[in-house]
Amino acid sequence: MNRLNDEGLGALPAEVARPAYNRHDLKIGIVHMGIGAFMRAHMAAATEAALNAGDLRWGIAGVSLRRPDTRDALAPQDGLYTLAIRDADEHGQPRQRLQVIGAVRSLLVAPENPQSVLDAIAAEDTRIVSLTVTEKGYCHDPATGALRLDHPDIVHDLAHPQAPRSAIGMLVYGLKQRHALGHGPLTLMSLDNLPANGHVLRAAVLRFSEEVDSKLCSWIERECRFPCSMVDRIVPKTTDGDRAAVSQALGCTDAWPVLGEPFFDWAIEDDFAADRPDWTLGGARFVPDAEPFERLKLRMVNGTHSSLAYLGAMAGWQTVDHAIGQAPLREHIEALMRDEIEPTLPALPGLDLAAYRNNLLARYANPALAHRTQQIAMDGSQKLPQRLLGTVRDRLAKGLPVPRMALGLAAWMHYLRGVDELGQTYRIDDPHATELTALYQRSLGQGYTLDAVHAMLAYAPVFGDLAGNAQLAAALLPALQSLHTQGVAATLVAMRGTESLLI
Repeated sequence: MNRLNDEGLGALPAEVARPAYNRHDLKIGIVHMGIGAFMRAHMAAATEAALNAGDLRWGIAGVSLRRPDTRDALAPQDGLYTLAIRDADEHGQPRQRLQVIGAVRSLLVAPENPQSVLDAIAAEDTRIVSLTVTEKGYCHDPATGALRLDHPDIVHDLAHPQAPRSAIGMLVYGLKQRHALGHGPLTLMSLDNLPANGHVLRAAVLRFSEEVDSKLCSWIERECRFPCSMVDRIVPKTTDGDRAAVSQALGCTDAWPVLGEPFFDWAIEDDFAADRPDWTLGGARFVPDAEPFERLKLRMVNGTHSSLAYLGAMAGWQTVDHAIGQAPLREHIEALMRDEIEPTLPALPGLDLAAYRNNLLARYANPALAHRTQQIAMDGSQKLPQRLLGTVRDRLAKGLPVPRMALGLAAWMHYLRGVDELGQTYRIDDPHATELTALYQRSLGQGYTLDAVHAMLAYAPVFGDLAGNAQLAAALLPALQSLHTQGVAATLVAMRGTESLLI
């Protein structure tokens, strides 16, 4: 088959949506760092709606920070790719809706040409730099939020301003070049799953810029904007089977389509330095304060997703829909939301928490996504402080029990042993993998005891001020012992009735 490209758009099947504008008229107004599957299924889709409405100032330059694979797949396709929205019909049969996205006009690979990234940030038409670099991409301490000046990439970038490696280094040196050209301030916008993600990004950029140029730091602090945002859409990893199925439906080869669920949510603080697309056309909403939406999403969606992933991975339940299809796990996740998470959430006018909870369970049960639990289990050291420990701290501060939250944390600790209940080994994919696996072997690997639990809680990059917390340790110990001796399924069955402890 021919390759998906601009010339072949007119030959696509009629049911495939495609750009309604002339892509050659696009200006690049957004530089996006970390052009992975999530951004292409989320922000780019909302931007496409604004472009289809006729505002062609918001083409995207996508930056890969590590590998050239996205560029290599999409450059021969003129930056085009397919978004496949998947769910099931009323009979439970998978179905999909296809849209070819045209918003990406340029693809850069930072390690090959870091100056091209700085030039894109400094370009006069650029108004927004956005990021999906995952939690670890901010080179910060997850427990405190502070930029780690001893992080290897930050150390390198301070010494090599012409060839930065980190997103933070590229942002600051790009802004320095922009300021020197007199091109005006930018909006710097995080789309990662971090509490107060705009504040985290701002603090990291300002701290790095202090080390570079105090006048530059003052300009960034005074003129640039860092809105917080909450993003929500389940986007599983694309498989070779997905590529083949999408290409067959298109009648041409798409080397890297992306998948997503029909659900889409994006709450963005309306605080921009120099205009913005009308992302509301794609389902976004501009809000005065994103924090309540962030907390809702991080705790209800991301927190339960991680708990489900570690329990499912240890039981050998390979996908989210398979895992949530196990009645004891579904009951546990529902009770986790209702009894432990929801009481910690701020009021959101118009939000029906019971309906939100039920909708989330239905999203997890979507059989068309095949979202792998091992994919969600990546980078636990970076995710748990944001997704689980905020809820834990709030409940402990009020003297409330945390049995179901503790089971999610225990499942992560148990996961560090590197072998599931079926005897299948797996790699711990985490920036702290070496330290964590060694810690596991020194502590829990010698026996699931209270002393071993306290040794795990003493790991400051994850648990911070929770080290030595007797209430949390007391909740973790029986959960760990049950997972170790009884397994996931039996532990979940034994959790039935735990809600009576929470009243």
